[in-house]
Amino acid sequence: MAAWVKGGATDAGTAIEAAASLLAKARAPVIAGLSADVAAIRAAYDLAGRIGASVDTAGSAGTYAELGALSRVGALTSTPAEAVGRADVVLVVGAAPWQAPLLKRLIDDKPSRGRAAGSERALLAVGANATASLSWPAEGGLTEAVGVLRAHARGHLAGDDLPAQIAARLAAAQYGVLLYDAAELGEAGIEMLQGLAMELSETTRCFTLAVGGTGQDRAVVPVSAWLTGQAPRSGFGRRVPEHDPWRFDAARQVAAGEVDAVLWIGAVPVSRPDWLSNVPAVALVADGEAQVAEVVIAVGQPGRDHGGVLWNEQRAALTFWPASAPSDLPSAASVLGALKERLVTGPAASRSEPAC
Repeated sequence: MAAWVKGGATDAGTAIEAAASLLAKARAPVIAGLSADVAAIRAAYDLAGRIGASVDTAGSAGTYAELGALSRVGALTSTPAEAVGRADVVLVVGAAPWQAPLLKRLIDDKPSRGRAAGSERALLAVGANATASLSWPAEGGLTEAVGVLRAHARGHLAGDDLPAQIAARLAAAQYGVLLYDAAELGEAGIEMLQGLAMELSETTRCFTLAVGGTGQDRAVVPVSAWLTGQAPRSGFGRRVPEHDPWRFDAARQVAAGEVDAVLWIGAVPVSRPDWLSNVPAVALVADGEAQVAEVVIAVGQPGRDHGGVLWNEQRAALTFWPASAPSDLPSAASVLGALKERLVTGPAASRSEPAC
């Protein structure tokens, strides 16, 4: 197993002991990233409950933009398979969704199911200079642009400009899909987009579909719900899981000097935040590098080095991925289990079996 302590290569046992020592000294540790398979996510929550850590995810900005809107207005959502099979009109909101693999499928294929089967698919764009049937740059911002479309759809605005034409195409669709990236659109924009979908669905069928995202946040949300009854960004410092999106924002905590140790989990490769270098850290990463943190342990990537349950973007569900290139690298779950064995000195957090 590849491992480093303060930049120097070492063996597995020494690295795990160093990591346990660093975390044992912490009074306010954070377990962050959580970009891993379900087994490792469960193990991370178990460890957090045992040592009183808080947890946060790699893509929490987008995750909480979606959860905030969902809690206030609800959501009308589709899946990638349904979008490819049924959508005759697709509105791409922003620039980020154009990088999603789903876009190629939508461009290359025609609807094959439902009332729109066999028809041409119309691609509309807002907020990006893209090749589409209708493309509106929306210089005023995405949230404002969606608000204008919503006003046209409700009949509160009239005219023949681009927003009016886009709204009319959506209203005439057999099955419309509104694609967006949660982190790019933001909470207010998502709430506005959900409202647009709901209002269009009074006379036709229209759904939203988030694409992209960071790490394995879409796996963490249901795992967190069934372990704690709450969303991520929870803390176990008072021996029960407490959910607070502001208080347990890892970036905010580090900036405020509230954190004295971080355990970063990136078994599924994900960009590491700049703040990780500002606090003593242990990193469990598939792409192990000596300088990533004070203690670095290379772990297997689920779906490549070992099998694991991951979020499947194409199916919009948790699915098992077998190892495509099995290796001897340990799983993140096994390393987290080894750390727990060395760190547990008292009972688990109450309401916890095994984590919460």
